[in-house]
Amino acid sequence: MEQVSSVGKWVHITVTNGYDLKGFKGDNPVTFIRAEFNQVVIGDSAKIAVSPEGTAKYNFTSSLELSVEGITLDDLAHKPVFLTMIELLPKEKKQKDEKTIVLGQAVVDLLPLLEGETSFEMAVPLHPVQGSPLETLSPSSKQCSLEVKVFVAEPLLTPAQVSGSNLLKVTLEAAYSVPDAFKDYPIIFKNGNLKLGGEREPVPRPKKWPIANILAPGACNIPDAFIVGGPYEEEEGELNHPEDREFRNQAECVKKRIVWDLESRYYLDPTAVASFQKRIADCRYLPVEITRIPVVTLPKGKSGKFEKVDDENQLSFHGVAYVNMVPLLYPGVNRIRGAFHVYPYLDNTVFAKTKCLFSLFRDTGHHLSHNNKVGGLNSPLSKPVPKNLKEVKEKDMDGRPRLGDVQTPSLKSQSSDTPVEGEAPLSHNPEGQQYLEAGTYIVLEIQLKKALVPKRMPEELARRVKEMIPPRPPLTRRTGGAQKAMSDYHIQIKSISRAILDEYHRMFGKQVIKEGSDLDSETLEEQKCQLNYELNCSGKYFAFKEQLKHAVVKIVREKYLKTTAFESQEELQTFISELYVFLIDQMHVALNQTMPDDIQGTTSTIYTSSEQLRLFAYEAEVNENFEIAAVYYEERLVREPQNLDHWLDYGAFCLLIEDNIKAQECFRKALSLNENHIPSLLLCGVLAVLIENYEQAEIFFEDATCLEPTNVIAWTLLGLFYEIQNNDIRMEMAFHEAFKQLQTQTLQIRVTKQKSIGTIDYVEDGGKIESSLGPWGTTESSTTTIKVEAPPGRRGGRKAILSEFNLLGTSATLSVLDEFLEDSSKLHAELQEPKMSSQLLEPSIGHKSSNVFLKDITGKKEIPKCQEPPTLLPPISSGVPQPSTTIFMETIHFLMKVNAVQFVHRVLAHELLCPQGGPSCEYYLVLAQTHLLKKDFAKTEEYLQQAAQMDYLNPNVWGMKGHLYFLSGNHAEAKACYERAVSFVVDASEMHFIFLRLGRIYLEEKEYEKSKKTYMQACKRSPSCLTWLGLGIACYRLEELTEAEDALTEANALNNYNAEVWAYLALVCLKVGRQLEAEQAYKYTIKLKLKDEALLAEIHRVQEMVGFGDPSF
Repeated sequence: MEQVSSVGKWVHITVTNGYDLKGFKGDNPVTFIRAEFNQVVIGDSAKIAVSPEGTAKYNFTSSLELSVEGITLDDLAHKPVFLTMIELLPKEKKQKDEKTIVLGQAVVDLLPLLEGETSFEMAVPLHPVQGSPLETLSPSSKQCSLEVKVFVAEPLLTPAQVSGSNLLKVTLEAAYSVPDAFKDYPIIFKNGNLKLGGEREPVPRPKKWPIANILAPGACNIPDAFIVGGPYEEEEGELNHPEDREFRNQAECVKKRIVWDLESRYYLDPTAVASFQKRIADCRYLPVEITRIPVVTLPKGKSGKFEKVDDENQLSFHGVAYVNMVPLLYPGVNRIRGAFHVYPYLDNTVFAKTKCLFSLFRDTGHHLSHNNKVGGLNSPLSKPVPKNLKEVKEKDMDGRPRLGDVQTPSLKSQSSDTPVEGEAPLSHNPEGQQYLEAGTYIVLEIQLKKALVPKRMPEELARRVKEMIPPRPPLTRRTGGAQKAMSDYHIQIKSISRAILDEYHRMFGKQVIKEGSDLDSETLEEQKCQLNYELNCSGKYFAFKEQLKHAVVKIVREKYLKTTAFESQEELQTFISELYVFLIDQMHVALNQTMPDDIQGTTSTIYTSSEQLRLFAYEAEVNENFEIAAVYYEERLVREPQNLDHWLDYGAFCLLIEDNIKAQECFRKALSLNENHIPSLLLCGVLAVLIENYEQAEIFFEDATCLEPTNVIAWTLLGLFYEIQNNDIRMEMAFHEAFKQLQTQTLQIRVTKQKSIGTIDYVEDGGKIESSLGPWGTTESSTTTIKVEAPPGRRGGRKAILSEFNLLGTSATLSVLDEFLEDSSKLHAELQEPKMSSQLLEPSIGHKSSNVFLKDITGKKEIPKCQEPPTLLPPISSGVPQPSTTIFMETIHFLMKVNAVQFVHRVLAHELLCPQGGPSCEYYLVLAQTHLLKKDFAKTEEYLQQAAQMDYLNPNVWGMKGHLYFLSGNHAEAKACYERAVSFVVDASEMHFIFLRLGRIYLEEKEYEKSKKTYMQACKRSPSCLTWLGLGIACYRLEELTEAEDALTEANALNNYNAEVWAYLALVCLKVGRQLEAEQAYKYTIKLKLKDEALLAEIHRVQEMVGFGDPSF
């Protein structure tokens, strides 16, 4: 694997000085340094006497030459230079040769040379051998060391080679829960220890060199390399599930284990990196074999010959672990560590999983057996073999994960699709079967210096997104300041005073009071009381207060510079008193500027909240009035163009009507408002896939996972994208990460539930508690919001309905200010306590009756089935809490909410094959919903029957069945289903439309009392034009004309373009004898082109009966 350019280059190792040295004999021992590499001596230094201070100047240089057949770059990667310090003892009498003794060893790692460096210096510790005087140094004294310099004349690798190469590290930590049969034999491990259990291996602990002939125990450890362990759940192996924790704790604490802690390193040149990557992609699994081979002792007196052993090459307890290497092909992943089961070695199984035709020990078995005869195991640290043992003894070997043994199949082509002829496959392995019975597993770590697949950096992703999304225009500069706040306050006072005066004229007539004329004080007081009563009863008083609120807040901020909470209640009351006096003075200033002659009739303004507009638009969607729905969505955008939720809702609507270009514009506009908004990024990615711009789609999805790594939907959509791209490995990576995050969230919820059971129970019962995020993830003020039904007088819709009648007088203005300031004081007190914020029911975009043609994206290939269950998702365990949903169902909810039905069928296929998923009530409900969108009533009914069989008490099933029968014209069955859905304790997700359609059926069947009650419930939950219209019709049919007029007025205030509302208003006015209003209502009925011919005919009949109402007569 070395580069040709490195051949012939020399590596020089210079030992300059030694410090804090000590010998056996005298204060000035004579020592020299011996340099060894790959068990070959490459030089001895001169014999230098150590000074009394313990220093010695060696200035000794040894050199290594790189060659094709000799020392290679791979040798430099995993073999260090050993510097052995040897002391020369004084000659004794009659002694011919000098006697030497080893003091210690130092280790020099040459790895920096493979990183492009040409020289480096270091002070390497000198590790004492057993019995060396260096061991007797006190703990407070300095450790003896050698000063070493390593240099080369020119770099061993060019910058291009450094960039394209890689370094592979394989660490074999231990084998746990080994078979009990191992106890029958004395076991010798090369650089390993057999432990009988009783304690856990400490962490961190040093990694060791996989090299023999290391004299000093401390020199066995690789500098700055440690095994740090980690949580089981974060591993990439096979025993990383919660249900494995108990077994692993027992195996790693109590049971026998074999500990190696060896790390082997391999240099991979660019060609080897490509081969390694291709091997992983082709075979996925790396076989790591473990076996036992014999150790043969030498009988006394037979030093030249070995005893013949017939079965010395036979492998016993032959097992194999399958290491899934695919995670190394995930972007940015350069390390996998985990526990892997040891299975019996069977040729057919190994070939099926790894494409390896033969055992890695086939050619090396004899070599290992030969080397393991006593005398061949040349490690001075090995324990001596007891004399009373048999001549032939067993040794357990793992076959050291060397490149030539374990790793070669991943780097060299040793496999083919055709088995070698003449090989008898191993079909039975009774000894290896004991690994399964004992539950043996090995802990292995494989690490690369650089990830095989680079991962885009967050900065690059953010830059690419900015390039695709144009920057949003700067916000319009608005004038502010105290003067502007005062001006706005005066404008609002004038507007409210005109409205109050108009109300006064409406109640008591427009009387022109001449200057100097008197009016009875009792009459004035009575009129004032009546006016106040009317304002409070009608709700106009509350509307006026809301109208004035914004102007008062601006004065507080701009003039009084109050933007933070008050420190005490006394300070708040003082400020409110001061503010009240100022506002009253300014009110008189504004009223004095308005003369009666200047008063003109004001046009009543109808204010509807953003939530109401969204509800109205959704109603229009369901009724297939797409033009009206577009008007409502566009009105929201005009009101708040900087609100990204409005852009996302409008984009989802465009997806429903298959206007993908406009939907893309909306989603990108939302993203330009907040580049870190995850739903916007995901929807931009979905649209990019729909228009087949896959490069941009990948950028959007990756950016979403980078910004929020815990987002389950983001990872799942990224996996679906990779599936479309036929990238199975990255698809597997994304799905695995999504499942991991979902499982983590589930565990967190369960922990939270244990701490506060009462709160989380709502989640299980009916999803009553929601996160404090808006519909698209925008943060709100409170941590948790609970959906509660507010009284009608406090609903946002109510204040908007009643804002049509804007009327005011001076005394009413004073009352509004009093009430406003009083409410402000109460609000401040409430802020100090936990609060529950009510919010309108968010309409679910689930059950639609649109006839839009939806295209089904057929996959470019079928979804591959998992060959190995752990590859994609871990199997379900009955004893471990599992998520109540799956990553695919979570994604389906998101896609259905934004009308991206084209993706849903692909996700449903995964849900069907998912181990945690499969056919469920929710699964069939989604299928039925998609077919209902296409008006495929037969398929919808079939899937709803399946859903009902699985969960007969699910209110959503009955609600969906009601929608099916309603749209197909079977109102009798629809009525029964809707009544069943309403009767459940837990509400269905579409209660608004269930009430609307059930009330309509009651009207058709002339059950007006039931219809009235149904529409009343709808008005309380989520008032809209349609709910008030239904209530008005029911009251009209019950001859409750006053209630009918009130309800129809509310409906008209919310939508004065509804012809049916004008029609029933005309009927009510005809019945009560108000000719002018009847003619006006009839005029708008005709102008808006009422389509109900029967209703129009009824109006004509009533007109003929009362003799007025049609100006055309």
